[in-house]
Amino acid sequence: MDNELVHLGIIMDGNGRWAKAKGLPRTAGHLEGLKSLKKVVRGAINENIRYLTVYCFSTENWKRPEEEVRYLMALFTNKIYGEIRALGELGVQVRLLGSRDRLPEKALEGLDRTVQETKDNDRLTLQLAINYGGYDEIIRAVNSLIRDGYKEVTCDLIRSRFDNPDIPPVDFIVRSAGEQRLSNFLLFDSGYSEFGFYDKLWPDWDEEMIHVVKQDYLKRTRKFGGLV
Repeated sequence: MDNELVHLGIIMDGNGRWAKAKGLPRTAGHLEGLKSLKKVVRGAINENIRYLTVYCFSTENWKRPEEEVRYLMALFTNKIYGEIRALGELGVQVRLLGSRDRLPEKALEGLDRTVQETKDNDRLTLQLAINYGGYDEIIRAVNSLIRDGYKEVTCDLIRSRFDNPDIPPVDFIVRSAGEQRLSNFLLFDSGYSEFGFYDKLWPDWDEEMIHVVKQDYLKRTRKFGGLV
């Protein structure tokens, strides 16, 4: 089967541990993590990956300290929009994935502007999973179908009600910082995904790490329930 890596999903983990190891506040780790995201985006473009989905803030992350949540929302509001010019030069289209509920108005304004101003870019689609959870994604889709009067659902129908149904299912899900779990990330679309777990903390990821990730993926044999 064709083993091309079209859609890469990343669970970005280890910002806090990176900061703690350096005697810095957790917020410093998140800022450094944003810098790593920029490098990883360039790496994905270099490796001809068409779709990149990154787990920025989960539906469970609201449990974190209020100060940390406020800082993350400020990053979404200001820092991501501040990268508009760089994203345009790279040909990156930004899309949002997740529930808009609970997100501060200013954060939504900044994110929506980013989506609007990058909509015509077509080199890489960067899907930011913010206030996202796999359970929530499925529940929102099914409830949408119920409201429209459906009595039975299919996989295709459920997926048609996702936030970005035109983006294909993820091929390879990777996680930094050595943890080996999905943490409610892309549950529906990960049914036949490959998985990779790497010890390097997220703020230490760069373009070269994406090359490593792609080479690891190319060693896999995907059967999708059949025989090769």
